[in-house]
Amino acid sequence: MLEYIPLQKILFLDIETVPGCASFSELSETFNMLWEKKSVQLQGRGEEKTPEELYERAGIYAEFGKIVCISVGYFAREREFRLKSFYDDDEKILLNDFSNLLNRYFNTREHLLCAHNGKEFDFPYIARRMLVNGIEIPEILNTAGKKPWEVNHLDTMELWKFGDYKSFASLNLLAAVFGIPTPKDDIDGSQVGDVYWKTGDLERISTYCQKDVLTVAQIFLKYRCETILKEHEYIFG
Repeated sequence: MLEYIPLQKILFLDIETVPGCASFSELSETFNMLWEKKSVQLQGRGEEKTPEELYERAGIYAEFGKIVCISVGYFAREREFRLKSFYDDDEKILLNDFSNLLNRYFNTREHLLCAHNGKEFDFPYIARRMLVNGIEIPEILNTAGKKPWEVNHLDTMELWKFGDYKSFASLNLLAAVFGIPTPKDDIDGSQVGDVYWKTGDLERISTYCQKDVLTVAQIFLKYRCETILKEHEYIFG
């Protein structure tokens, strides 16, 4: 059925998140205590690290992290893919800009959002951080009260499972399986927090994030048994 979805109706996206503070020592007394409790849960899963050492992972939790970049991609025409990023040190600014995009251009029942592991990570993370920042969740992101078939979200990781929920396939793994080039010659996801808090180089993070969005779109094309985009068919923002 994927082949019947108009590509121009899909917004592909990826987010980059970091811990809310540069280090564990900078947390408020309240969040210091709360992260220590969270660390106990992580240690119960086999982690043999202190709360300070585990804090580098705080960015994957919406309660302890923040979004520094949301990159999106869309098909302006059938074989023309455009990418852009929303990034800012002030999370509220980038979330407002992203919300405005959704409310203006991706606001009908025919529109869809697509990300890799988006249903478990990107979509709920964005929604939670919008609430934290006092931003109304756009309709396409808001799942409250909706039946499963009313939620307009596509997930390239979920689609790969075909009902098998025992396995996890990373974006890089699927790119390799399908022979999709991934020119990750700069940073990877595990380094985003360090890059942000040590250098503040949001443009570097944005470039990395946009490459992931392109890979998501390429994988989606392979799911439709279509050829991937050639270099002249996509435009980085």
